[in-house]
Amino acid sequence: MSPSPEIPIGEAQIREAVERLAPWVHKTPVMTSRTLDERAGASVFLKCENLQRVGAFKFRGAMNALLLLDEEAKRAGVVTHSSGNHGQALALAGAQLGVPVTVVMPHTAPQIKQSATAGYGATIRLCEPTIAAREEAVADEVARKGLTLVHPFNDWNVIAGQATAAWELLDQAGPLDCVMVPVGGGGLIAGTTLAVKARSPETLVVGVEPERADDARRSLASGRIEPSGDPRTIADGLRTTLGTRPFAVISRQVDRIETAAEADIVAALRFLWERLKMLVEPSSAVVVAPLLERQPAFAGRRVGAVLSGGNVDVGPFFDALANRWL
Repeated sequence: MSPSPEIPIGEAQIREAVERLAPWVHKTPVMTSRTLDERAGASVFLKCENLQRVGAFKFRGAMNALLLLDEEAKRAGVVTHSSGNHGQALALAGAQLGVPVTVVMPHTAPQIKQSATAGYGATIRLCEPTIAAREEAVADEVARKGLTLVHPFNDWNVIAGQATAAWELLDQAGPLDCVMVPVGGGGLIAGTTLAVKARSPETLVVGVEPERADDARRSLASGRIEPSGDPRTIADGLRTTLGTRPFAVISRQVDRIETAAEADIVAALRFLWERLKMLVEPSSAVVVAPLLERQPAFAGRRVGAVLSGGNVDVGPFFDALANRWL
């Protein structure tokens, strides 16, 4: 196994990212719920990145990466691969900064995410729904057009941008015993870990992923990146294998990884929709699933949880309403 990359992000770099992004990102609210606290046996603080621009934390990392490009790279344009949220985020950031954006997307990506990405002005290139197909298409765009790759999670500037969500959470909620985040490619948990440990080393950082996509848990146990394969989970944003840079952070500083069964993810999603009136996607709800199980590890603790996004395809719901009532 190749050596882990050095980690070039510390408190200074995160503070700079906070200041850099201040004119561009929403300072999303932190919400509490007495019902959730009673169910969890803890004091829970929900960082609502579902209310971030483009409906996901991804805008932080995308904008930070574009702001740090040199002028020549901005003129030439950037490319990424994404099943939805990062593509939308990069497209909007590019539109605001005048940077051309190409997004390689699997043809299976939800239509709502494809439409939103195109609506922000990005050029979409569809590919087969495999990591290999995505990477091949991106490499082709880079070679033919001289575009700069802004990776969804394996990019230190993206990770530094994602760290700003946890930095805000600590400002808003005060001292926390634990911070929980969903784990997909690892950009959010890496940034969260760097922000939390810089300010409060004793605070636990806990990642949560679906049982069916437990590559982070297996990777932490084995000490090397374990492939996710092609997991079948409702949390479509968490199907990606960890990047090498996020894993360098996770393997050294993350305290543990929890997993959630599909039924528990759906139950958490329903709880958030029905009881808290919060429209989040399954990849966000995964962090609430362990809390609803009232695990002893969280008893009496102050727990922060990042709700990563709220991009839900509500088309089928409204189609059903129309068929029933119109």
